Amino acid sequence: MSPRQQQHPAVSRHSAPAGSELPRQRASTHEPSMRSTARAETGGSVLVASTFPPNVGIEDFRIIPRPRLITRQLPKWLAAFRSSPRARGIASDVAALLLAVLDVWLVIPEDAATYSIWLSAIAVAAMVMRRHVPFLAVLVTVPGFMTGWSQLAAMIALGSLAQKHRLLSWRMITGSIMVFLCGYVRWPLSEFVSLSWQEHLLNVIWAVIIAGMPVAIGLLISARQELSAHIRELASSREREKKLFVETVRAAERAKLAREMHDVVSHQVTLIAMQAGALQVADDNSEATNEAARTIRELSTKTLEELRNLVSILRSDDAAEDSQPGLDELGELVRNFRDDAVPVALDVTAERARLPGSVSHAVYRTVQEALTNVRKHATGSGASVRVRAVQDTLVVEVRNGRASSRKPSLPSGGHGLLGLKERAGLLGGTFTAGPTSEGGFRVSATYPLAG
Repeated sequence: MSPRQQQHPAVSRHSAPAGSELPRQRASTHEPSMRSTARAETGGSVLVASTFPPNVGIEDFRIIPRPRLITRQLPKWLAAFRSSPRARGIASDVAALLLAVLDVWLVIPEDAATYSIWLSAIAVAAMVMRRHVPFLAVLVTVPGFMTGWSQLAAMIALGSLAQKHRLLSWRMITGSIMVFLCGYVRWPLSEFVSLSWQEHLLNVIWAVIIAGMPVAIGLLISARQELSAHIRELASSREREKKLFVETVRAAERAKLAREMHDVVSHQVTLIAMQAGALQVADDNSEATNEAARTIRELSTKTLEELRNLVSILRSDDAAEDSQPGLDELGELVRNFRDDAVPVALDVTAERARLPGSVSHAVYRTVQEALTNVRKHATGSGASVRVRAVQDTLVVEVRNGRASSRKPSLPSGGHGLLGLKERAGLLGGTFTAGPTSEGGFRVSATYPLAG
């Protein structure tokens, strides 16, 4: 037993403060009832309705709020400290060192032997190695505990050893026995031999507590760390399973949508192409009619090709992205739109090699939609298309002037510009569209080239 154990300090017991319960929030089970009115389904509603599983109503698709505990947000420095294992390790070393220093400084007598002071100081200094070589730290603290005053240093080192090794490993058994003997044997040995059997029994109980408490705490911390790791692994596994399930559902929906598009849209466009071909070979048609029929057939054929590519993408989940039109096809797109009624000027200064496939395809769709709107709403006005790279950003701009003639307007739902805005947002870009001061219209989009 060390010299400090010859003293009999009063043992004070402090009752732990009762922890306040965390507030709990229950998800509300009251949801407004959904009323469905019977009406005839026509057009695209049949296509959308076909994507839902059979015999499942819209009431079964509900978003139930997940209950969450109301917690206060931690300060930034504290959150960064908790997320850094190195910072937490250094802080634990400093705390262990300070506790060991106070434990020796507060109880060491003025007439203590010089060797016990040095051994105690060495034991205190061993706190800096307890996380890296805990068994060596236990060996270094044992002399200071046996002959000096570094009891707490030996207990901290033994607790660190319990976090690193199994309970029945030879390092744990050796370290526990050594700390137990330091707590049981009194120094100097002459005083230990003269003790009565009652005092020996009391020293055994006290030594079991000294050696057993740090081992129990270390094993508890190790078990908690392992449990936390298993919980994180389980959460990660559940997230992967959830993603796989979502991908499976999306694949089924995309396959069903692809079938519907192929069966409905491609059939109608094929009929248009066949009728245009029959009109073109008729003998009583004029040159203008033949030219219009040829244009209709070319456009319908190209539409069929793009539809097949779209169906391939829906079936293979972006596997056919390379077959989608991009910046290289802008010239052909402009030639199809350019005529005497709608003159179109094209200016492309961007390099195709710098453009990702998704950005190149987005540029094509932006110009296509803008020129389509010029045809529909500004017949007779000139249009200009500019595609240029400004540092790491690609800028697409389509302008047109005031319409010079009034023709019956074609149907428009306004979904094209909305789709372009959503596409630009998904790629990390921006999209703007609006009238100009000259009475025309301007469509502009930016796309990042990096990534």
